[in-house]
Amino acid sequence: MKKNIRAILSAVLAFSGIFGMKADQGTLSVQQPGATDGIVCGLPVNGITLEREGEWMNLEMDMELGSFKMKGDRVAVFYPELTDGTNSVELYPVALYGRIRYIQYIRDNEQPIGGPDEVTIKYSNRPDVVTYSKSIPYQEWMNGAELKITRRDFGCCNKLLSQCESPLSSWSEFYYEPAYEFKEAVTAATVKTRELSGRAYVDFPVNQTVIYPDYRRNAIELAKIIATIDSVKNDKDITIDAISIKGFASPEGSYENNIRLAKGRTEALKNYVQQLYKFPEGFITTSYEPEDWEGLREWVESSNIDNKAGILAIIDSDLAPDPKNTKIQTTYPEQYKFLLQNIYPALRHSDYKIEYTIKQFVDVEEIAEVIRTAPQKLSLDEIYLLAGSLEPGSEEYNEVYETAVRMFPSDETANLNAANVAMQRGDFDKAEQYLAKSGDSAEAVYARGVLATKRGHYQVALEYFNAAAPELPKAAEAAKTLKEVLR
Repeated sequence: MKKNIRAILSAVLAFSGIFGMKADQGTLSVQQPGATDGIVCGLPVNGITLEREGEWMNLEMDMELGSFKMKGDRVAVFYPELTDGTNSVELYPVALYGRIRYIQYIRDNEQPIGGPDEVTIKYSNRPDVVTYSKSIPYQEWMNGAELKITRRDFGCCNKLLSQCESPLSSWSEFYYEPAYEFKEAVTAATVKTRELSGRAYVDFPVNQTVIYPDYRRNAIELAKIIATIDSVKNDKDITIDAISIKGFASPEGSYENNIRLAKGRTEALKNYVQQLYKFPEGFITTSYEPEDWEGLREWVESSNIDNKAGILAIIDSDLAPDPKNTKIQTTYPEQYKFLLQNIYPALRHSDYKIEYTIKQFVDVEEIAEVIRTAPQKLSLDEIYLLAGSLEPGSEEYNEVYETAVRMFPSDETANLNAANVAMQRGDFDKAEQYLAKSGDSAEAVYARGVLATKRGHYQVALEYFNAAAPELPKAAEAAKTLKEVLR
């Protein structure tokens, strides 16, 4: 009885360097058999499959060894090769060693005749069928390439006795390039409101509410506030709408006194800013938090301080502020001392916010200048107004859409358009990242189909195109084209 063994041999050929890929063209593979199934240089070969999957070329075939005949002092080596006549890739060889030659091979510790990648099989132990499987990186020249097998028979001392070459199959591609679908921004807001915020640590003498600009680090902290205001006040494209300041005190001392300190110090900072800029009455608004327990909790939660859980339990308790601070002090005196010296000073701060409006831009030349110098001033509508004036596919055009997604990283439309640009450039991984944040609009579903096409996943692409077809004529057209090709 013949052996019923099916050996699975697989290898992946490693390449270095960068290959010219055709995957960005949206390709469909068409296998064109050459010698088809049958006897190839004395070896029955069946089930030949040569196809492209994205950036890989895959080969599979069954080598029928059970009926193959050879002498005991011979070696028969089969070398598959993919070639277009000029370029070629030699795949791993399969070698059958006769009984005598196999003994010599083992005894003398010889190198495989077919090289280090050779799959060596002892003739007397040969399986009925060996399934040959190989994947190699796709290169542009492989479109129209031919798969062939070369058989070489060797005798004693590895002397070449005979050679046979036979084609197996050829392969070509049909190129399909689905059209891209860019989407315009849809924004209801016509007013571009923004805000800047910061935190300053203005120091006051104990129990006082008067600002001394030269006291400790006050010059630096006050300069931070002034610089933030000036950054928008001195910009001709910006109008400041409001300024707000909120003051905080730390938990030590009585709650009533901390109310006085937080309120008074916040008012003092407001007056300091008002004297510098002469804003209209009521333009600067204030609020205060007598004790910044939330800030204290955030620090303790993120720290490795001893008795962390106990301190947090006290902070989260229903105790009034003064008893709460006292309980931490008496229950955990060492930790309280550390907090008082190192953390409480940072809880005395002033948070400020500047709200402003940016003017509308309608001139594309002005928008082009702003996008180079201050893209954060632009809305998506303004950015896409500029894109509409540029040559589709040009470097400037693509750069505009990439700027849009940098400025609006969570916007679905910005991510969709950036994905289209990434696909045009052949950066499919980046396109996939953008599409993950592009939502489920018909345009986004269609774009996922385009990406699947470019990666060679045509059945997946067809599903996306069919899903988007009811709302997007371009998707219906792509689905029709793909169905005809895949038929």
